[in-house]
Amino acid sequence: MSIAYLDPGNIESDLQAGSVAGFRLLWILMSATILGLLMQRLSARLGVVTGMHLAEICYTQYPKIPRLILWIMVEIAIIGSDMQEVIGTAIAFYLLSNGKIPLYAGVIITIADTFTFLLLDKYGLRKLEAFFGFLITAMAITFGYQYVIVKPDQGDVMKGLFIPYCDGCGPKQILQAVGIIGAIIMPHNIYLHSALVKSREIDKTEKHEVKEANKYFFIEAAIALFVSFIINLFVTAVFAEGFNVKNVTEVYSNCLANNNPHADVFNTSSLEVDIFKGGVFLGCQFGLAAMYIWAVGILAAGQSSTMTGTYTGQFVMEGFLNLKWKRWQRVLLTRSIAICPTILVAVFSGINDLTRMNDLLNVLMSLQLPFALIPILSFTSATYIMGEFVNGIVMRVVASVLTLVVIAINIYFVVVFVQDFPHYWLIYLATAVIIFLYLLFVFYLTWFCLVIMGCDFLLKVPCFTCLSPLYTLKHSNTVLSESTELNQDSPPTFTALPSN
Repeated sequence: MSIAYLDPGNIESDLQAGSVAGFRLLWILMSATILGLLMQRLSARLGVVTGMHLAEICYTQYPKIPRLILWIMVEIAIIGSDMQEVIGTAIAFYLLSNGKIPLYAGVIITIADTFTFLLLDKYGLRKLEAFFGFLITAMAITFGYQYVIVKPDQGDVMKGLFIPYCDGCGPKQILQAVGIIGAIIMPHNIYLHSALVKSREIDKTEKHEVKEANKYFFIEAAIALFVSFIINLFVTAVFAEGFNVKNVTEVYSNCLANNNPHADVFNTSSLEVDIFKGGVFLGCQFGLAAMYIWAVGILAAGQSSTMTGTYTGQFVMEGFLNLKWKRWQRVLLTRSIAICPTILVAVFSGINDLTRMNDLLNVLMSLQLPFALIPILSFTSATYIMGEFVNGIVMRVVASVLTLVVIAINIYFVVVFVQDFPHYWLIYLATAVIIFLYLLFVFYLTWFCLVIMGCDFLLKVPCFTCLSPLYTLKHSNTVLSESTELNQDSPPTFTALPSN
């Protein structure tokens, strides 16, 4: 669970938050992690209680057309995350080799490393988990090293964590606060967690065993997200202390003094930071060793999150389409889609455009969030699916409010981002159409969720009658068995019916 909160997109968001706002956004980082834990709890409970992961539940509950649209949205999120992993890995190789490994070569190398993970997978789940643990440890050590040498003021760190404030924040800082939420809560990770819990054997006919499993999965997720939060905190605090309020002349002079091979990136009129420039800055400020150690951390982040995307893609395709592919075929497809645009940018534009693409992908992740948050809230609030483990009133209200807040924040993020588009009427028209269709689908998912929660009066909306949960339940090829009566104590089971 730590891995999906520590991909290169998260690291990019962390360092930018520290560089533009100092310690003032640490409480946003902590709040977003807590919100992520809440959603991971719902995801794990769904998998434990039903024995099915979120994509499989979507297959049984949503009508065909909405289900296919939802699948496409989740696939876009997976491919976007995959692109961030490719970008992060390519930049890490570029830094470690002092530019001797070109960006396009680093992108190509990511094809081979993915299949290396597939070979590891054949040796068993526990060994793969141990390897993930090694990579997370590498991130903790490398980013922790940066934290130690930079020595952030601990009073400022504590104030930033526990006092909600943002004195003197302007549009740039507010936009970055929104970006933190979009980067922390990854939509495809919610689909993944509901499937990962199936790797543990649980007797779902025994109520106490299901309760116990839910408790320990929550503890496990809390520990995992705490580890990821500490690493994210390291990165944000390092750049809050070391980079904030620096001027470009000072940084460039330090680069020359330390003979940094990438000093020219700061020979500009403005001081900006990203994954690449962040590593160069650390090398300029604290010696070349700091730059190489940063690159190792980025490499570990990219490598570990690669397999996360691989697993998620497999579960999502099998669930939404009821289609089974061999894992290497699935990896080849998604990685090819991710690599093609990335390698074009690497060859024809260079590292600056590659890192700007990372920012664009964070916006893409923000757009996809409703397509994970609304379904998980819907199905964990459905009594006929969860039985006695259904969300209570308090959980429904809290999760609903938080989901609405996240959606509103991310829509604001996208609106601000769109303002930088070229001022051509055709671009504005296309953007308006896309936003309208996007909001229409979000509205449908919200309507579906409210119906499941008991707002039966919404079933009177004529245009949505054939898309309602009750209609779907009666006409789908996969329905709930008789054990899902509302007064049944045991968790529900699912029975597949033969096709007509």
